[in-house]
Amino acid sequence: MRFGSRLTDAIARRGRLCVGIDPHPALLEHWGTTDSAVGLERFAMTAVEALGDLAAVVKPQSAFFERHGSKGVAVLEKVIEGCRDQGALVLLDVKRGDIGSTAQAYADAYLDPTSPLAADACTVSPFLGFGSLDPLIDTALAHDAGVFVLALTSNPEGPQVQHATVADGRTVAGAILDEIATRNAGVDGLGSVGAVVGATIDQTTEDLDVNGPLLVPGIGAQGGTVEDVRRIFGTAVRHVLPSSSREILGAGPDATALREAAEKAAASFSVLG
Repeated sequence: MRFGSRLTDAIARRGRLCVGIDPHPALLEHWGTTDSAVGLERFAMTAVEALGDLAAVVKPQSAFFERHGSKGVAVLEKVIEGCRDQGALVLLDVKRGDIGSTAQAYADAYLDPTSPLAADACTVSPFLGFGSLDPLIDTALAHDAGVFVLALTSNPEGPQVQHATVADGRTVAGAILDEIATRNAGVDGLGSVGAVVGATIDQTTEDLDVNGPLLVPGIGAQGGTVEDVRRIFGTAVRHVLPSSSREILGAGPDATALREAAEKAAASFSVLG
């Protein structure tokens, strides 16, 4: 089954919650554990066990595992396997982007099911030119996986590139969104090529209805609200996958408190339809 269809089914069963697993040092300290591979595993697997059967999508941030070297990557493999065992889709937040054989190598690592790091989808960066993503998109579609392409991010540096214009007068972000819509054209149901659009971008005149999922980080601790999402996305809100990380993880390390925080977030997202 295509990723877009699997995501649609997961949302129908579990609601619109995408929960991030971002084990950065401040959260490890907050949980009373060490900033080490051992502390990382305790943190990550507690989150998986508490949230893996609740969230539609779990989004591990690869960098926070990679910083612990090979032991950290081994924990990431356990996280991916553990989430899948509990029925959650795994969106690996890696934001990779490169050209040619290197892009294909990233695709093989994150989207080919024979890889121990293979996820249901991953985040990718189009800023070497959208065509540079072809190996990642083609590999994803060949294996019924998905990609989420950075388009309008919420970091303050983003507009310098994303709001710049290309030769035909469109913004870079607009051109990216158009390319995503083209890849999803003619798909029956939700496409498998998504966009990343932050909940804190304030407003946009871009067409966000790309017939694919819209990953929306920045809700909660970063200041974005459900009301912001409804205002920014308009009719495209039906394709929004809201993401929350710190606001949920900050409730740990108690597993019951983690679940309660996730359930509260999921309930707030239910108004999006």
